Amino acid sequence: MTTIIDGKAVAAEIRADLAASIETLADADVTPGLATVLMSDDGASETYVSMKQRACEEVGINGIHIEIDPEAPAEELYATIDDLNADPEVHGILVQLPVPDHVDKREVIRRIDPAKDVDGFHPENIGRLVAGDPLFKPCTPHGVQKLLEATDVDPEGKDVVIVGRSDIVGKPLANLLIQKTDGGNATVTVCHSRTADLAAKTKQADIVIAAVGVPELIDGSMLKEGVTVIDVGVNRVDADTEKGYKLVGDVEFESAKEKAAAITPVPGGVGPMTIAMLLYNTVKSASLDADVAVDLP
Repeated sequence: MTTIIDGKAVAAEIRADLAASIETLADADVTPGLATVLMSDDGASETYVSMKQRACEEVGINGIHIEIDPEAPAEELYATIDDLNADPEVHGILVQLPVPDHVDKREVIRRIDPAKDVDGFHPENIGRLVAGDPLFKPCTPHGVQKLLEATDVDPEGKDVVIVGRSDIVGKPLANLLIQKTDGGNATVTVCHSRTADLAAKTKQADIVIAAVGVPELIDGSMLKEGVTVIDVGVNRVDADTEKGYKLVGDVEFESAKEKAAAITPVPGGVGPMTIAMLLYNTVKSASLDADVAVDLP
């Protein structure tokens, strides 16, 4: 029988554990603070930021939200980041991407203090990740690791195929899974748009992680029996629904479910974990800044 991996339930457990850590910090008069910065009028970005702020409120993190006119000069965003870097009550800074075309995304990432870079995208933090000494693991890759752990799927010695080589998911996740540590020790193949015969690669995998942003690219015919499937993709496709669309992953769920021992749904799989791990990194940052030990899940 196929296990449907419940990301909402795993994320809820992590949030509950974080609440205990936040209480420990409160006893030391420390309140973790997460600043979100939005320089966009994109509806999806607004929704994501709202979800993150609501999650902060639920666990006891001080959420600070700043909106900047998308037409404003890039320097206004850079100055805002500088101010947040200097604010002792802010332990995590998240600039919601994408930013407008006239803003240099890489400069935005470099501008954030690495000690407050709870997304884990600063070059210094990426370097530490590759070196096997991460300060903050990027949220979605870390969430994938936690889902595998919660499903009792140990990557050690397994063949893992990651479909997608983005800076946000594919590259950092590959680095996490090859590390000589718990939750790693896998043999990892990273596939992408130039991969010849993708199905030949995915059919050999014990674990397939889809993070390419192409609706239902991978179906059951491309998988072997007993595979674990983690679907990071979230895609809107036209549908006869009240909203006129539905959300699907990068994996065709019904056919993949027939082959998989375990599989994440979309929605309700990886998505809730990304936010949970953002909260995790914020609490870790506050703990390090205040030199107060906490038990992180």
